[in-house]
Amino acid sequence: MIKNFTLILLLCIALVNCKDEKHQALENPETAKVEDTFVKDNYTKKEVMITMRDGIKLHTTIYSPKDTSKTYPILMKRTPYSCRPYGENEFPAKVGPNKYLMEEGNIMVYQDVRGRWNSEGVYDNMRAYIRNKTGNETDEASDTYDTIEWLINNVENNNGKVGTYGISYPGFYTTYSLLDAHPALKAASPQACIGDFFFDDFIHNGAFLLSYWRATSVFGYMKDTPTTESWYEFPDIGTEDQHQFFLDNMPLSKLNKFYDSTNVFMGQIKTHVTYNDFWKPRGIIQHLKDIKPATMVVGGFFDAEDLYGPFNTYKNIEKNSDNYNTVVFGPWSHGDWARSSERQVVGNIHFGDSISDYFQKEIETKFFNHFLKGEGDGKTGLPEAQMFNTGTKSWQSFESWPPKNTAKESYFLQPYERLTQRATRNIATSDFISDPKKPVPYTEDIKVGFTPRKFMTDDQRFASRRPDVLTFETEVLENDITLAGDILAKLNVSTTGTAADWIVKVIDVFPADTENTDDVQDHLKLSNYHMMVRSEVLRGRFRNSMEKPEPFVPNQKTSVNIKLQDVFHTFKKGHKIQVQVQSTFFPYIDANPQTYVDNIFEAKESDFKAQTHKVFNDSSIEFTVLR
Repeated sequence: MIKNFTLILLLCIALVNCKDEKHQALENPETAKVEDTFVKDNYTKKEVMITMRDGIKLHTTIYSPKDTSKTYPILMKRTPYSCRPYGENEFPAKVGPNKYLMEEGNIMVYQDVRGRWNSEGVYDNMRAYIRNKTGNETDEASDTYDTIEWLINNVENNNGKVGTYGISYPGFYTTYSLLDAHPALKAASPQACIGDFFFDDFIHNGAFLLSYWRATSVFGYMKDTPTTESWYEFPDIGTEDQHQFFLDNMPLSKLNKFYDSTNVFMGQIKTHVTYNDFWKPRGIIQHLKDIKPATMVVGGFFDAEDLYGPFNTYKNIEKNSDNYNTVVFGPWSHGDWARSSERQVVGNIHFGDSISDYFQKEIETKFFNHFLKGEGDGKTGLPEAQMFNTGTKSWQSFESWPPKNTAKESYFLQPYERLTQRATRNIATSDFISDPKKPVPYTEDIKVGFTPRKFMTDDQRFASRRPDVLTFETEVLENDITLAGDILAKLNVSTTGTAADWIVKVIDVFPADTENTDDVQDHLKLSNYHMMVRSEVLRGRFRNSMEKPEPFVPNQKTSVNIKLQDVFHTFKKGHKIQVQVQSTFFPYIDANPQTYVDNIFEAKESDFKAQTHKVFNDSSIEFTVLR
């Protein structure tokens, strides 16, 4: 029962040498300046500076329908990526969450958050929420409240109802709008929303994501005054071979020459290497209690950047609030649902056509219209959970997520590369040598940029054939098996060293007679394709606590549990389920020296040593299986 575009995070970095305007077009696709004149023909534009309770002024752009014969709700996005194009005579091609909401008419509002672009104030990454604020104390919740208060009292033809939305970092600000929410805020859709930077984007379970190393340029450099031009620059790495670049700059301290002390965020990452009092207040998940506005959390099952955030945002609201709360996950990479491409493809895998358009028209638009223009009674006709099965390539609706009719089933990592539901009685191990100087790539297709989207479904055959990757596989399935929920790897391991990372991947092995589609790269075939369904890393020092890291005792059997984010995937009859275990995933994740040091950013070259790792055959992987 239902209780109750920023394409963000740095698409710009993938095109480091682009000019600033193109960076902004990629960061903010709905405000990209192109020749389409619909917005200019149908909307008026106004730019204002709205004063917050502490006197700081935030740049706000307002697009209002030219048809003033009726009233409209306000749809607002707060962003760190700018409200461009600036200037009241400059218009973008698109405004709002999607073309349907734009074409039918809504008041669209964009705001540069505090300390970013043309707004005043000091920026703070994932600014901590202040509960029970007094006087002129401010956070993103108060800035949102003060903005809504100004808008409903000063923008003509508004109907007194406001909705918020955003993808990735703007999704975080959307979640923030739910805290101490203004009474006029009736609906919010946090999408691919950051929940906690210690588990999203920059760090995964204690491991630093090298793929986001360049992104610290965007968030790390501060500005002194409002500006309509970018003030940060990306480091020039001088090569098209990103894998070799990071190998050449191992240990991490070698990267210091690319950033000086003025990169505040990089300094924070290097200093705060545990889940301490710096990171904890910046997480927003723990504050999602007693939420009042209707929410629709949206994510992509193949989002390489933000999976932790949307799943945990939905689950915490569901657990701690009685509002209307729904969740939608599709076969998308980061922000795909806001794009207009007809064919939905991630990597080499085609999932269907018009999937994003279906979401925009039949789900997103209906959600906002119901609460901002319609009854607003919670009876939207939309299900609690709308999830796309990435194995059957079809939508399915549920009354809850995970579905109620699921059960936990364990598969054991057995000798001779077998994955079975029964463990042998005799204790045995599968061993491999992990050399941080010759790390396992996360994909064969590494390009210069930041976190790629396609690797989330990439072919893993190259890894299964390496000696430093353990592979465990079922027999050919005689019946379909559908996973619907989270996955828990329960490893029992040992290492000859004192530190190690553990990476677990869940893979769908296609039958030999699988035919290619036009989307497959020329050098690949879908015959026996090893499609990655889910993967995750745990920096082994955090196996017992994210706050208090501890070394391994050499050669001592040790339990390491790794939670993998939810999936909804059917392994079809004739396929096989495969699990891979490895200790490097480079350069998506930095290489662990495998010698325990308090701060890996201060590790020396001599700390990086090859070690022998063992995985005991009483290790298992626990699936959430749909009955």
